[in-house]
Amino acid sequence: MSEINLTELLDYIDPSQCNYQEWCSVGMALHAEGYSCTVWDMWSQRDSARYHPGECDKKWSSFGSYGGAGVSGATITQMAKECGWMPHRRDDDEGHELDWDDVITDDGDDLTIINKNWMELKEVEEPEIWDPVSDLTRYLETLFQPDEIVGYVTDTWQNAEGKHLPSKGAYTRTAGDIIRDLKKYKNIGESLGDYNEEVGAWIRFNPLDGQGVKNDNVTEFRYALVESDTMDLAQQNTIIRDLELPVACLVHSGKKSIHAIVRVDAASYEEYRKRVDFIYDVCKKNGLKIDTQNRNPSRLSRMPGIMRNGHKQFLIATNIGKKDFDEWKEWIEAVNDDLPDPESLSDVWIDMPPLADPLIDGVLRKGHKLLLAGPSKAGKSFALIELCCAIAEGRDWLGWKCAQGKILYVNLELDRASCLHRFHDVYERLGWRPQNVSNIDIWNLRGSSIPMDKLAPKLIRRAQKKDYIAVIIDPIYKVITGDENSADQMAHFCNQFDKVCNELGCAVIYCHHHSKGHQGEKRSMDRASGSGVFARDPDALIDLIELEITDALAKQQREASGCKIICSYLAEKMPDWEDSFNLSQDDMLSYSKLQKAVDENCSWVQKSEIQVAIIEKNKELDARTAWRIEGTLREFPKFAPVNLWFNYPVHQIDDIGVLADLDAEGSKLPWQKAMEKRKDPEVKKKKRQQEFENAFEAVSSLNDGGEVTVQDLVEYMGCSLRTVWNRVKESDGKYYSIKNKSKDGKQDLSFIRKK
Repeated sequence: MSEINLTELLDYIDPSQCNYQEWCSVGMALHAEGYSCTVWDMWSQRDSARYHPGECDKKWSSFGSYGGAGVSGATITQMAKECGWMPHRRDDDEGHELDWDDVITDDGDDLTIINKNWMELKEVEEPEIWDPVSDLTRYLETLFQPDEIVGYVTDTWQNAEGKHLPSKGAYTRTAGDIIRDLKKYKNIGESLGDYNEEVGAWIRFNPLDGQGVKNDNVTEFRYALVESDTMDLAQQNTIIRDLELPVACLVHSGKKSIHAIVRVDAASYEEYRKRVDFIYDVCKKNGLKIDTQNRNPSRLSRMPGIMRNGHKQFLIATNIGKKDFDEWKEWIEAVNDDLPDPESLSDVWIDMPPLADPLIDGVLRKGHKLLLAGPSKAGKSFALIELCCAIAEGRDWLGWKCAQGKILYVNLELDRASCLHRFHDVYERLGWRPQNVSNIDIWNLRGSSIPMDKLAPKLIRRAQKKDYIAVIIDPIYKVITGDENSADQMAHFCNQFDKVCNELGCAVIYCHHHSKGHQGEKRSMDRASGSGVFARDPDALIDLIELEITDALAKQQREASGCKIICSYLAEKMPDWEDSFNLSQDDMLSYSKLQKAVDENCSWVQKSEIQVAIIEKNKELDARTAWRIEGTLREFPKFAPVNLWFNYPVHQIDDIGVLADLDAEGSKLPWQKAMEKRKDPEVKKKKRQQEFENAFEAVSSLNDGGEVTVQDLVEYMGCSLRTVWNRVKESDGKYYSIKNKSKDGKQDLSFIRKK
């Protein structure tokens, strides 16, 4: 059997508003959950118009043959929810011990404007001089148009306990017809039909279509019922009025409650439900204990102008509070918005408050927000780990000086071991001693991440006493709430970072990925995926974009690296190599000349060791990627683009400027690149001639203006003999040669001269 008492939920479901299938489903559900047929039968009796004794017993015996067709207690639970029932939670008036993962919020204060300790009660008294017909007429004229159909109930039926309950009632007469009869007969009984003065009469506050009294028969979702029958009448009246609820009619029930017919003016049933939920939530937070089963728009309310067990059901007031729902909601939210008051600039002009100290010099202040954006494989996580290490040690990050302090790294993507090893590897590759590694805390949440609006309060609670100067969240796609392309949803998402900043007094740093497609043509602030809120919300945006490494640069990098390897090896193995090899300083920068010297002066083993070292280094160079950092800053001047290499697992600044002239990935479309490759032959010829002339002048200078041989040009240009002779032919006589080939034919010692 279900843990929820289904008999209590049946109080929320009106059998008169159920169709035949829904009525059977209730019976099947009760049968499946082990209840007796009596429960179903007593509930069914509430629909006196359709109830037939013995019918429930006949149906009940058939349910067992097919087990209720999959219907369970959840069916009744859902039907009750649709009629206003809400699952029980912890009693609002009782405290409870917080669990470690409980979310602490200030929802209890949201929308709360009434302090019950200072509330001045407004009593409600029955009128001594009373005109019942006038009460009902004013009620109808306030709520309905003359041609709108009104539902009302004057006859009742008794259940097994002897309780009088309203029947389905009338639902075909217009407000104009009823008002006409009231004015004609001057008597409610003659106008609407006699009623039982022991129990009173009821009326529906929204117009109907004349076909029934269900929610589907409501033609305008204009009003909602606010009722509380567990509080003192004066308290009810006071809270309703102090809340400025947009009440169209306020009716005394003739017993222990006040019925407030509140303006909702919803365009649809869905909007009606949302607005009623908001009204009930505000009432609850301000101490009005609402009868939640009154949510549905076809609900009955007490009819004014009626006697009930010796007491009057009378109209207390009409059109009180705010004029409509929109005005009331705006007022409610404004009264308790927790926003600071405006201040005069003249009050602080002479004594300006100090600016927050920089966390990253020239980029970000303490307590502000930074977004690192880039494509996949840019090493964004490694860049953030490098930043953690830089803040912990008070060192530079990508060329910017960082303040020193404690930092929290929220890891949402990597398993714990991988994350910890990354920190260890970064420290080693940076060559830093981990003197202040205790400044770094890591919160590993892979597999446990939750939306940011739920994560923020948990993060704040854990970090409250840690004195962090920065919190890094990596990556944010794991905690995004809502559609990342929706500006309003992403604004709400980014507001969570503000909460962390404000509550902890620290900076919040997070990373996000680029959108799909070519990024080189876009501004740095337009590359992040999703809404533009991502780029415009943070105080600093650092954007990474990949650079396209040219073949010429790749070759130059390999040759420069090869020169360093050869020189380092020779210095270690042959300390006097510079004298014995007879190489100039320029020769030591020429890979071809160094390689030639090695071939002539080193043993086979030495040559092999040098070659292995060069091959290994070339693998590392080929694995490197080149990147450019651009930024959009709110607090500091724009910085010049920073070019760097990502040499796994760290980023290294390009200090010598070899990346400065490279194009960003996607800055040129494929067809543009193809056009560049198909350059005019004459243009290509001029380029070759210029390169040859530059080489000739350089070699001549190296030879102190002396003769330039073909072999000199081969070595300098790193090309073949045929290429040199082709360049001489292409010069159209500008260059000529004096041939002087060696006997073995392997080396051309001809001199190249210029006219």
